[in-house]
Amino acid sequence: MLQFDLLKTDDAHGDYAGSHARRGQLTLNHGVVQTPIFMPVGTYGTVKGVTPQSLHDMDAQIILGNTFHLWMRPGLDIVQQFGGLHAFEQWDKPILTDSGGFQVWSLGEMRKISEEGVHFASPVNGDKLFLTPEISMQIQTTLNSDIVMQFDECTPYISVEPRTKGQLTTEAEARHSMELSLRWAQRCQVEFDRLQNPNALFGIVQGGMFEHLRQESLEQLVEMDFPGYAVGGVSVGEPKDEMLRIMAHTPHRLPAHKPRYLMGVGTPEDLVEGVAQGVDMFDCVMPTRNARNGSLFTRFGDLKIRNARHKADPQPLDTTCTCYACAGSAGVSWDQGGRGGFSRAYLHHLERCGEMLSPMLASIHNLHYYLNLMREVREALDAGRFGAFRAHFRSDRSRGV
Repeated sequence: MLQFDLLKTDDAHGDYAGSHARRGQLTLNHGVVQTPIFMPVGTYGTVKGVTPQSLHDMDAQIILGNTFHLWMRPGLDIVQQFGGLHAFEQWDKPILTDSGGFQVWSLGEMRKISEEGVHFASPVNGDKLFLTPEISMQIQTTLNSDIVMQFDECTPYISVEPRTKGQLTTEAEARHSMELSLRWAQRCQVEFDRLQNPNALFGIVQGGMFEHLRQESLEQLVEMDFPGYAVGGVSVGEPKDEMLRIMAHTPHRLPAHKPRYLMGVGTPEDLVEGVAQGVDMFDCVMPTRNARNGSLFTRFGDLKIRNARHKADPQPLDTTCTCYACAGSAGVSWDQGGRGGFSRAYLHHLERCGEMLSPMLASIHNLHYYLNLMREVREALDAGRFGAFRAHFRSDRSRGV
Protein backbone atom coordinates (compact mmCIF):
# COMPACT_ATOMS: atom_id res chain seq x y z
CA MET A 1 0.00 0.00 0.00
CA LEU A 2 1.13 3.52 -0.75
CA GLN A 3 -0.76 6.78 -0.61
CA PHE A 4 0.94 10.09 -1.27
CA ASP A 5 -0.81 13.34 -0.33
CA LEU A 6 0.69 16.56 -1.67
CA LEU A 7 -0.04 19.06 1.10
CA LYS A 8 1.69 22.26 -0.02
CA THR A 9 4.04 23.64 -2.67
CA ASP A 10 6.52 26.50 -2.44
CA ASP A 11 4.82 29.47 -4.05
CA ALA A 12 6.77 32.24 -2.34
CA HIS A 13 6.74 35.74 -3.75
CA GLY A 14 8.57 38.95 -2.97
CA ASP A 15 12.19 38.74 -1.87
CA TYR A 16 12.39 34.97 -2.27
CA ALA A 17 11.43 33.36 -5.58
CA GLY A 18 9.44 30.17 -5.48
CA SER A 19 11.01 26.77 -6.10
CA HIS A 20 9.88 23.22 -6.87
CA ALA A 21 9.84 22.40 -3.13
CA ARG A 22 6.80 20.61 -1.80
CA ARG A 23 5.40 19.29 1.46
CA GLY A 24 3.76 15.87 1.50
CA GLN A 25 2.60 12.88 3.49
CA LEU A 26 3.38 9.30 2.55
CA THR A 27 1.23 6.50 3.97
CA LEU A 28 2.76 3.01 3.91
CA ASN A 29 1.89 -0.35 5.44
CA HIS A 30 4.00 0.29 8.55
CA GLY A 31 3.18 3.92 9.12
CA VAL A 32 3.00 7.50 7.91
CA VAL A 33 6.03 9.47 6.72
CA GLN A 34 6.12 13.26 6.55
CA THR A 35 8.04 14.58 3.56
CA PRO A 36 10.56 15.91 2.72
CA ILE A 37 12.36 13.23 4.72
CA PHE A 38 15.87 11.87 5.24
CA MET A 39 16.14 8.08 5.62
CA PRO A 40 19.01 6.68 7.74
CA VAL A 41 20.83 3.79 6.08
CA GLY A 42 20.70 0.40 7.83
CA THR A 43 22.74 -1.77 5.48
CA TYR A 44 22.79 -5.04 7.44
CA GLY A 45 19.53 -4.50 9.32
CA THR A 46 20.99 -1.88 11.65
CA VAL A 47 21.94 1.76 11.41
CA LYS A 48 25.60 1.57 12.44
CA GLY A 49 26.26 2.61 16.03
CA VAL A 50 22.67 3.62 16.76
CA THR A 51 20.00 1.64 18.63
CA PRO A 52 16.43 1.44 17.32
CA GLN A 53 15.35 3.36 20.45
CA SER A 54 17.74 6.19 19.58
CA LEU A 55 16.26 6.30 16.07
CA HIS A 56 12.77 6.57 17.59
CA ASP A 57 13.96 9.31 19.95
CA MET A 58 15.32 11.39 17.07
CA ASP A 59 12.05 10.85 15.14
CA ALA A 60 13.39 8.74 12.30
CA GLN A 61 10.26 7.87 10.31
CA ILE A 62 11.67 5.41 7.76
CA ILE A 63 15.02 3.63 7.40
CA LEU A 64 16.77 1.65 4.67
CA GLY A 65 17.79 -1.98 4.40
CA ASN A 66 20.17 -3.45 1.85
CA THR A 67 18.78 -6.25 -0.31
CA PHE A 68 22.16 -7.46 -1.53
CA HIS A 69 23.84 -7.69 1.87
CA LEU A 70 20.83 -9.17 3.69
CA TRP A 71 20.61 -11.82 0.97
CA MET A 72 24.27 -12.67 1.66
CA ARG A 73 23.90 -12.51 5.45
CA PRO A 74 21.94 -13.66 7.39
CA GLY A 75 20.12 -15.13 4.38
CA LEU A 76 16.44 -15.18 3.50
CA ASP A 77 15.65 -18.31 5.50
CA ILE A 78 16.57 -16.52 8.73
CA VAL A 79 14.64 -13.32 7.95
CA GLN A 80 11.65 -15.39 6.86
CA GLN A 81 11.54 -17.08 10.28
CA PHE A 82 10.77 -13.67 11.76
CA GLY A 83 8.15 -12.78 9.16
CA GLY A 84 10.27 -10.07 7.58
CA LEU A 85 12.86 -7.44 8.30
CA HIS A 86 10.75 -5.37 10.71
CA ALA A 87 10.51 -8.07 13.37
CA PHE A 88 14.04 -9.31 12.74
CA GLU A 89 15.59 -5.91 13.51
CA GLN A 90 12.88 -4.72 15.92
CA TRP A 91 11.80 -1.70 13.88
CA ASP A 92 8.06 -1.02 13.69
CA LYS A 93 8.10 1.89 11.25
CA PRO A 94 8.48 1.83 7.43
CA ILE A 95 11.53 0.36 5.70
CA LEU A 96 12.77 0.94 2.15
CA THR A 97 15.07 -1.66 0.58
CA ASP A 98 17.30 -1.05 -2.40
CA SER A 99 17.36 -3.64 -5.16
CA GLY A 100 21.01 -4.71 -5.06
CA GLY A 101 21.80 -2.85 -8.29
CA PHE A 102 24.20 -0.39 -6.68
CA GLN A 103 26.10 -3.13 -4.85
CA VAL A 104 26.44 -5.09 -8.09
CA TRP A 105 27.78 -1.90 -9.73
CA SER A 106 30.31 -1.48 -6.92
CA LEU A 107 31.73 -4.97 -7.58
CA GLY A 108 33.28 -3.60 -10.77
CA GLU A 109 35.11 -6.26 -12.76
CA MET A 110 33.99 -8.97 -10.33
CA ARG A 111 30.56 -9.10 -12.01
CA LYS A 112 29.28 -9.91 -15.50
CA ILE A 113 26.09 -8.22 -16.70
CA SER A 114 23.82 -9.79 -19.29
CA GLU A 115 20.26 -9.20 -20.46
CA GLU A 116 19.06 -11.84 -18.01
CA GLY A 117 20.83 -10.51 -14.92
CA VAL A 118 24.19 -10.32 -13.18
CA HIS A 119 26.64 -13.15 -12.45
CA PHE A 120 29.12 -12.48 -9.66
CA ALA A 121 31.10 -14.10 -6.88
CA SER A 122 29.81 -13.61 -3.34
CA PRO A 123 32.04 -11.13 -1.50
CA VAL A 124 31.33 -13.17 1.65
CA ASN A 125 32.42 -16.69 0.66
CA GLY A 126 33.16 -16.62 -3.08
CA ASP A 127 30.07 -18.63 -4.09
CA LYS A 128 28.91 -18.06 -7.67
CA LEU A 129 25.64 -16.14 -7.58
CA PHE A 130 23.12 -14.83 -10.09
CA LEU A 131 20.89 -11.84 -9.39
CA THR A 132 18.01 -11.00 -11.71
CA PRO A 133 15.09 -8.56 -11.56
CA GLU A 134 12.86 -11.48 -10.55
CA ILE A 135 15.17 -12.66 -7.77
CA SER A 136 15.49 -9.09 -6.45
CA MET A 137 11.68 -8.89 -6.22
CA GLN A 138 11.56 -12.26 -4.45
CA ILE A 139 14.19 -11.19 -1.92
CA GLN A 140 12.43 -7.89 -1.19
CA THR A 141 9.07 -9.64 -0.85
CA THR A 142 10.60 -11.89 1.82
CA LEU A 143 12.07 -8.83 3.55
CA ASN A 144 8.55 -7.28 3.46
CA SER A 145 9.91 -3.77 3.00
CA ASP A 146 7.32 -1.02 2.60
CA ILE A 147 9.08 0.39 -0.45
CA VAL A 148 10.74 -1.97 -2.94
CA MET A 149 13.19 -0.65 -5.50
CA GLN A 150 13.36 -2.01 -9.03
CA PHE A 151 16.54 -3.89 -10.01
CA ASP A 152 18.54 -1.56 -12.23
CA GLU A 153 22.01 -1.06 -13.59
CA CYS A 154 23.69 1.93 -12.00
CA THR A 155 25.34 3.78 -14.88
CA PRO A 156 28.94 4.64 -13.92
CA TYR A 157 30.44 8.08 -14.41
CA ILE A 158 33.75 6.49 -15.39
CA SER A 159 33.44 3.64 -17.89
CA VAL A 160 34.38 0.10 -16.88
CA GLU A 161 34.00 -1.24 -20.40
CA PRO A 162 37.27 -2.79 -21.72
CA ARG A 163 37.37 -0.47 -24.75
CA THR A 164 36.83 2.75 -22.81
CA LYS A 165 37.88 1.81 -19.27
CA GLY A 166 38.97 4.82 -17.22
CA GLN A 167 37.32 7.31 -19.58
CA LEU A 168 34.04 9.16 -19.09
CA THR A 169 31.07 6.93 -19.88
CA THR A 170 29.97 7.62 -23.43
CA GLU A 171 26.44 8.51 -24.49
CA ALA A 172 26.14 5.13 -26.24
CA GLU A 173 27.17 3.28 -23.08
CA ALA A 174 24.78 5.35 -20.96
CA ARG A 175 21.93 4.65 -23.39
CA HIS A 176 22.61 0.91 -23.37
CA SER A 177 22.62 0.91 -19.57
CA MET A 178 19.47 3.05 -19.33
CA GLU A 179 17.53 0.89 -21.78
CA LEU A 180 18.58 -2.28 -19.94
CA SER A 181 17.28 -0.77 -16.70
CA LEU A 182 13.97 0.01 -18.40
CA ARG A 183 13.60 -3.60 -19.55
CA TRP A 184 14.47 -4.78 -16.07
CA ALA A 185 11.88 -2.36 -14.65
CA GLN A 186 9.17 -4.10 -16.69
CA ARG A 187 10.34 -7.50 -15.46
CA CYS A 188 10.36 -6.26 -11.87
CA GLN A 189 6.81 -5.01 -12.24
CA VAL A 190 5.59 -8.34 -13.64
CA GLU A 191 7.27 -10.36 -10.88
CA PHE A 192 6.16 -7.95 -8.13
CA ASP A 193 2.56 -8.39 -9.25
CA ARG A 194 2.91 -12.16 -9.59
CA LEU A 195 4.14 -12.36 -6.00
CA GLN A 196 1.15 -10.27 -4.89
CA ASN A 197 3.48 -8.11 -2.84
CA PRO A 198 1.24 -5.76 -0.78
CA ASN A 199 3.88 -3.03 -0.61
CA ALA A 200 5.00 -0.39 -3.16
CA LEU A 201 7.47 -0.72 -6.06
CA PHE A 202 9.45 2.32 -7.24
CA GLY A 203 11.00 2.77 -10.69
CA ILE A 204 14.48 4.29 -11.02
CA VAL A 205 15.40 6.96 -13.58
CA GLN A 206 18.82 6.36 -15.13
CA GLY A 207 20.69 7.92 -18.07
CA GLY A 208 24.02 9.00 -16.65
CA MET A 209 24.95 12.64 -17.08
CA PHE A 210 22.89 13.01 -20.28
CA GLU A 211 19.72 15.01 -19.72
CA HIS A 212 17.94 13.78 -22.84
CA LEU A 213 18.54 10.16 -21.75
CA ARG A 214 17.20 11.01 -18.31
CA GLN A 215 14.09 12.40 -19.96
CA GLU A 216 13.62 9.26 -22.08
CA SER A 217 14.01 7.06 -19.01
CA LEU A 218 11.59 9.21 -17.02
CA GLU A 219 8.91 9.20 -19.70
CA GLN A 220 8.98 5.45 -20.21
CA LEU A 221 8.90 4.76 -16.46
CA VAL A 222 5.94 7.12 -16.04
CA GLU A 223 4.11 5.11 -18.72
CA MET A 224 4.62 2.01 -16.54
CA ASP A 225 2.76 3.84 -13.74
CA PHE A 226 4.90 3.01 -10.71
CA PRO A 227 3.60 4.18 -7.30
CA GLY A 228 6.78 6.25 -6.88
CA TYR A 229 10.00 7.14 -8.65
CA ALA A 230 13.67 7.50 -7.78
CA VAL A 231 16.55 9.29 -9.45
CA GLY A 232 19.53 6.91 -9.48
CA GLY A 233 23.02 7.01 -10.89
CA VAL A 234 24.16 10.12 -9.02
CA SER A 235 26.92 10.34 -6.40
CA VAL A 236 28.82 7.71 -8.38
CA GLY A 237 32.05 9.67 -8.73
CA GLU A 238 30.89 12.60 -10.84
CA PRO A 239 31.90 16.20 -9.99
CA LYS A 240 29.48 18.04 -7.72
CA ASP A 241 28.35 20.43 -10.46
CA GLU A 242 27.38 17.48 -12.67
CA MET A 243 25.31 15.96 -9.86
CA LEU A 244 23.61 19.31 -9.23
CA ARG A 245 22.82 19.65 -12.94
CA ILE A 246 21.02 16.30 -13.01
CA MET A 247 19.32 17.11 -9.70
CA ALA A 248 18.05 20.35 -11.20
CA HIS A 249 16.84 18.63 -14.37
CA THR A 250 15.04 15.49 -13.32
CA PRO A 251 13.00 15.42 -10.06
CA HIS A 252 10.47 18.14 -10.80
CA ARG A 253 9.65 16.51 -14.15
CA LEU A 254 8.37 13.39 -12.39
CA PRO A 255 4.61 13.12 -11.68
CA ALA A 256 3.52 15.63 -9.06
CA HIS A 257 1.08 13.21 -7.42
CA LYS A 258 3.74 10.58 -6.64
CA PRO A 259 6.75 10.57 -4.28
CA ARG A 260 10.21 11.37 -5.63
CA TYR A 261 13.37 9.88 -4.16
CA LEU A 262 16.96 11.02 -4.82
CA MET A 263 19.22 8.05 -4.12
CA GLY A 264 22.47 8.32 -2.15
CA VAL A 265 22.58 12.10 -1.70
CA GLY A 266 24.24 13.78 0.23
CA THR A 267 25.51 16.77 2.26
CA PRO A 268 23.13 19.07 4.18
CA GLU A 269 23.48 21.56 1.32
CA ASP A 270 22.57 18.82 -1.18
CA LEU A 271 19.42 18.00 0.78
CA VAL A 272 18.16 21.57 0.94
CA GLU A 273 18.89 22.11 -2.77
CA GLY A 274 17.28 18.75 -3.55
CA VAL A 275 14.11 19.86 -1.77
CA ALA A 276 14.18 23.06 -3.84
CA GLN A 277 14.27 20.89 -6.99
CA GLY A 278 11.21 18.87 -5.94
CA VAL A 279 12.72 15.87 -4.10
CA ASP A 280 10.69 14.27 -1.29
CA MET A 281 13.01 11.52 -0.01
CA PHE A 282 16.76 11.26 0.56
CA ASP A 283 19.22 8.71 1.90
CA CYS A 284 22.97 8.76 2.40
CA VAL A 285 25.60 6.97 4.48
CA MET A 286 27.38 10.29 5.05
CA PRO A 287 26.00 11.10 8.54
CA THR A 288 27.12 7.79 10.05
CA ARG A 289 30.23 7.27 7.93
CA ASN A 290 31.52 10.76 8.68
CA ALA A 291 30.68 10.29 12.35
CA ARG A 292 32.88 7.21 12.53
CA ASN A 293 35.71 9.36 11.17
CA GLY A 294 35.19 12.14 13.71
CA SER A 295 33.52 14.54 11.27
CA LEU A 296 30.41 16.26 12.62
CA PHE A 297 27.71 18.36 10.94
CA THR A 298 26.42 21.40 12.81
CA ARG A 299 24.13 24.30 12.08
CA PHE A 300 27.18 26.51 11.66
CA GLY A 301 29.39 24.29 9.54
CA ASP A 302 31.35 21.06 9.85
CA LEU A 303 33.58 20.18 12.78
CA LYS A 304 36.55 17.80 13.07
CA ILE A 305 36.49 16.64 16.68
CA ARG A 306 40.08 15.33 16.57
CA ASN A 307 41.42 18.86 16.09
CA ALA A 308 43.50 20.06 19.04
CA ARG A 309 41.44 23.25 19.43
CA HIS A 310 38.61 21.17 20.92
CA LYS A 311 40.80 19.65 23.68
CA ALA A 312 39.47 21.89 26.46
CA ASP A 313 36.30 23.28 24.84
CA PRO A 314 33.30 23.08 27.24
CA GLN A 315 30.73 23.66 24.48
CA PRO A 316 28.65 20.87 22.94
CA LEU A 317 29.10 20.01 19.26
CA ASP A 318 26.25 22.36 18.34
CA THR A 319 24.92 24.86 20.87
CA THR A 320 21.47 24.79 19.21
CA CYS A 321 21.15 21.00 19.03
CA THR A 322 18.84 18.93 21.27
CA CYS A 323 20.26 15.47 20.51
CA TYR A 324 21.47 13.22 23.33
CA ALA A 325 25.13 13.98 22.55
CA CYS A 326 24.61 17.75 22.75
CA ALA A 327 21.79 18.13 25.27
CA GLY A 328 21.63 14.89 27.24
CA SER A 329 18.42 13.17 28.21
CA ALA A 330 16.72 16.49 29.11
CA GLY A 331 16.82 17.54 25.45
CA VAL A 332 17.48 21.20 26.28
CA SER A 333 20.08 22.87 24.08
CA TRP A 334 23.05 24.88 25.35
CA ASP A 335 21.65 28.16 24.02
CA GLN A 336 18.43 27.47 25.98
CA GLY A 337 20.38 27.11 29.20
CA GLY A 338 20.85 23.34 29.09
CA ARG A 339 24.10 21.79 30.34
CA GLY A 340 23.22 18.10 30.20
CA GLY A 341 25.13 17.03 27.11
CA PHE A 342 28.73 16.11 26.41
CA SER A 343 31.42 18.71 25.82
CA ARG A 344 33.62 18.92 22.75
CA ALA A 345 36.52 18.33 25.14
CA TYR A 346 35.06 15.00 26.24
CA LEU A 347 34.24 13.90 22.69
CA HIS A 348 37.75 14.94 21.60
CA HIS A 349 39.15 12.77 24.41
CA LEU A 350 37.01 9.76 23.37
CA GLU A 351 38.02 10.12 19.74
CA ARG A 352 41.73 10.40 20.59
CA CYS A 353 41.51 7.29 22.77
CA GLY A 354 39.58 5.28 20.19
CA GLU A 355 36.69 4.71 22.58
CA MET A 356 33.57 3.07 21.13
CA LEU A 357 31.34 5.76 22.63
CA SER A 358 32.89 8.37 20.32
CA PRO A 359 31.40 7.13 17.00
CA MET A 360 28.16 6.21 18.78
CA LEU A 361 27.58 9.74 20.08
CA ALA A 362 28.81 11.25 16.82
CA SER A 363 26.38 9.08 14.82
CA ILE A 364 23.49 10.05 17.08
CA HIS A 365 24.37 13.72 16.61
CA ASN A 366 24.82 13.60 12.82
CA LEU A 367 21.59 11.68 12.23
CA HIS A 368 19.69 13.97 14.58
CA TYR A 369 21.10 16.95 12.69
CA TYR A 370 19.91 15.57 9.33
CA LEU A 371 16.46 14.61 10.62
CA ASN A 372 16.05 17.94 12.39
CA LEU A 373 17.10 19.77 9.22
CA MET A 374 14.28 18.02 7.35
CA ARG A 375 11.85 18.87 10.15
CA GLU A 376 12.82 22.54 9.84
CA VAL A 377 12.39 22.33 6.06
CA ARG A 378 8.87 20.91 6.53
CA GLU A 379 7.99 23.63 9.03
CA ALA A 380 9.28 26.31 6.64
CA LEU A 381 7.18 24.89 3.81
CA ASP A 382 4.11 24.71 6.07
CA ALA A 383 4.63 28.37 6.96
CA GLY A 384 5.26 29.46 3.37
CA ARG A 385 8.80 30.65 4.11
CA PHE A 386 11.03 28.03 2.48
CA GLY A 387 12.91 30.64 0.43
CA ALA A 388 13.84 32.59 3.56
CA PHE A 389 14.79 29.37 5.34
CA ARG A 390 17.01 28.34 2.44
CA ALA A 391 18.88 31.65 2.53
CA HIS A 392 19.24 31.56 6.31
CA PHE A 393 20.47 27.96 6.18
CA ARG A 394 23.23 28.90 3.72
CA SER A 395 24.26 31.83 5.87
CA ASP A 396 24.41 29.75 9.05
CA ARG A 397 26.37 26.92 7.44
CA SER A 398 28.97 29.31 6.05
CA ARG A 399 29.46 31.06 9.42
CA GLY A 400 31.80 28.41 10.78
CA VAL A 401 32.13 26.72 14.16
